[in-house]
Formats: sequence, structure tokens, C-alpha cells
Amino acid sequence: MIFLKLIRFQNLLLLALMQLIFRFGYLELINIPLSLFYWQYALLVFSTLFIAAGGYVINDIFDIETDQINKPNKVIIGKFISEDLAYKIYAGLTITGVALGFLLANSISHPNFAIIFVLIATLLYFYASQLKQIAILGNVTIATLLGFSVIIIGIFDIFPNTFEVNKPQMTIAFSILLDYAKFAFILNLVREIIKDIEDIKGDNLHVMRTLPIVFGIEKTSKIAFALLLLPTLYLFYYIYNYLFSNNLYFGIFYLIIFVIAPMIFCLIKIWNAKEKQDFTASSKLLKWIIFFGILSIVVITLNIKFNV
Repeated sequence: MIFLKLIRFQNLLLLALMQLIFRFGYLELINIPLSLFYWQYALLVFSTLFIAAGGYVINDIFDIETDQINKPNKVIIGKFISEDLAYKIYAGLTITGVALGFLLANSISHPNFAIIFVLIATLLYFYASQLKQIAILGNVTIATLLGFSVIIIGIFDIFPNTFEVNKPQMTIAFSILLDYAKFAFILNLVREIIKDIEDIKGDNLHVMRTLPIVFGIEKTSKIAFALLLLPTLYLFYYIYNYLFSNNLYFGIFYLIIFVIAPMIFCLIKIWNAKEKQDFTASSKLLKWIIFFGILSIVVITLNIKFNV
């Protein structure tokens, strides 16, 4: 159980589910020629999960001192697992993830794609050791990595089977994945900024330059509010111009109830947030908004199929 908490198994389950949703709830439903067999797609998912798990471990290693202040009840390394063992776990998870990535890249005759997994693992290390201490840069880095976990599906499952004869169809499929990657990026960016507000006490004591330390909690919360407002407004535009005009009413209903309404509620929570628990609640809500936002691709795709 301690190991599962260390690697944030709940977050990993959501990440795996997200990648499975895009494959089985979108790509297979639109009948395009996919590159990966099921066993190869499993390699992609497990490679992502192992590298992400390693990222969580190395992040905890570098956050031992700040976590003892910010969340003392959740500290694992140094309390239940030694730092030396934690480094070995990190190395094992990361090496396994990168090795699976190498195997996947070679199985589709694109060995050069393996560098992607090396770069992701390297970026996670530098995020934990240096980048997260820099205002906005650390937030953008980790948000980009979540968005890239969507884009990587297109790189491996769409790009290798894209030819002149099917290029328009494959380009549309990839562009939709890219739209969802942008959605995941901006919401996770807001979430990371809010998490920095939660952790301001410990971060400040260890001379970190996160956004709330540089600008203060009030200004940072307003930045988070503005960033979240943008995708909220865009969703209204998207519904009116794409769903409503095509009579996709079930998709409209789903987005309003499960995505837009929670986003509006989260905007209100962020605007009125004063205490740490207020920001914690907003952070947890954003995680579920991301999930239900990703799940909307299944709802909209099925809505289109049944409307035809």
C-alpha cells in the first residue's frame, strides 16, 4: 500500500484510463487505419505509466523537506521508505518505462521515436530537481507533459499509417487529439498553480520562486481564475459553432452538466478561496474536470455516429 501511495496509483489509473478512452472510445470508432496492435498499444500505455510513476517518486525525493511542512501526514520517503530505496525504485520504474518505449518504437520500425521517452523521463527529473522552483516554468512543464500524453497517441497510432491517400482524414483525427491535449494542458496548468498556492508555506521556507511566492496568493489566484475562464468561454463557442449546428444535443447536454458547470463552480471557488482547504478542493475538482472533459470525446463521437 505504501508503494502504491508513493507512485500515486490513483493518478496513474486515471492516466491509463485516459489513454484507453482515446484508443477505444475515439480512434477505433472513427474507423481510421491505426498503426498499433493491441499489444503495442499496451506497451505505449505501460511505458507512459512507468515513466510517470518514476516522475512521482523523484519528485517526492526532492520534496522531502518541503513535504514535511506542506503535507506531513503524506510523507513516505524518510518515514516508511529510505531515500536510498526511493532512488532505486525511481531508477527501476524509469528504466523499465524507457525500455518499453524502445521496444514499442522498434516494433513499428521507427526506432528514432524512442528518444521521446528518454526526453520525457529527463524532463521529469529536471522538473523535480530544478524547474518546479521557477515561477510558471515548472507549472508549464508539468502541464505540457500531461498534454503530451495525449499527443503521443497520435504520434504512435496515427502518424506511421498516414499517407497521401488518407492524409486529410488522419490530419482531422490528429487535430482533434491536439485540441484535447490543449484542454488537458490549460486545466492542468491551472491545477499546478493552485497546488503551488497550497504549498506556499513549505516552498517559501526553502527559498523556492513559485508563482504565489513571487506575486502573492491573491494575484496568483486571479491568474488561475483568468486561465480557467478562457477554456470555459471557448467551450460555449465550441458548443454553439460545432455541436448545436450539427444537432449533437446529447454532446451539448454532457458538456454543460459534466464539464462547463463544474468549471464555473471551480471559477467561483477559486475567486472566493481564502484558506488552504479551499484551494485543495479546487485542485481535486480540476482533476475530475479533466477526466470528464477527456471522456466527452466518447460521448461526442457516439453522438455523431448515431446521428448519421
